[in-house]
Amino acid sequence: MKIDLLSVIILTKNEELNLPTCLGSLQKLNAKIFIVDSGSTDRTVEIAQKAGCQVFNHPFENQAKQLNWAIENLPITTNWIMRLDADERLTPELVEELESILPKTSNGITGYQVKRRVFFMGRWMRHGGYYPTWLLRIWRNGTGTCEQRWMDEHMILSKGKIANLQHDIIDENQKGLSFWTDKHNRYAEREVKDILNISVEQDDFLLKKGQFSQASQRRWVKKNLYARSPLFLRAFLYFLLRYIVGLGFLDGKEGLIFHVLQGFWYRFLIDAKIYELRKN
Repeated sequence: MKIDLLSVIILTKNEELNLPTCLGSLQKLNAKIFIVDSGSTDRTVEIAQKAGCQVFNHPFENQAKQLNWAIENLPITTNWIMRLDADERLTPELVEELESILPKTSNGITGYQVKRRVFFMGRWMRHGGYYPTWLLRIWRNGTGTCEQRWMDEHMILSKGKIANLQHDIIDENQKGLSFWTDKHNRYAEREVKDILNISVEQDDFLLKKGQFSQASQRRWVKKNLYARSPLFLRAFLYFLLRYIVGLGFLDGKEGLIFHVLQGFWYRFLIDAKIYELRKN
């Protein structure tokens, strides 16, 4: 049975390589799709319009502010809203689950977490503690906002509790390794801003409200353990934890590249940027 309960928000800039796959995964869901573009110079807007999406333009400052602008200003009338990145797609099983679950969700549930399945160089990163990663991506209209962070921003619910869906979102960027490393260099700049303004009050507040999520748990560990460990050494230890203890080596050559770059190089780069700032 088709549903008309869900609107999907996708933020874009130059996503012509990823967007067709993303939109294709939503076809059978019969959801309303809203694209918020921030100045694409490729065929992103054309692809979205041909797929029947409602396209809006808004200058980009960071992910959180862009998403909150979308929540506050888009003409969304459906009961549920979903956040999806352009390089992500829904599995067919998740589409069926949403059609079944959303119409009969009890009023006490105001948000759903989904598992993210990351592919890198065509291979699923199943190990190293990277799967399952639970993300709050679906919430009742009027209850969700995005926390104001430069990096690793999460959705916050004003009321209600979070439930888990069984099936996955797939994350697979088609832009190649050079784009990936450039993107993570920009991510490192943003994460430094958050690290230097570290606070656990937000996550403690959510746990007291019963809005426990894997994201809150991971951030607690990051702020209370990782952030208090010595610069540079913590990047080595984190990589060993992921690659050896977490069995990341089972992800093959693609996993070696991914876990070294994402689990060591990226964390080391952040520490190097922090060290540079403190030195200057």
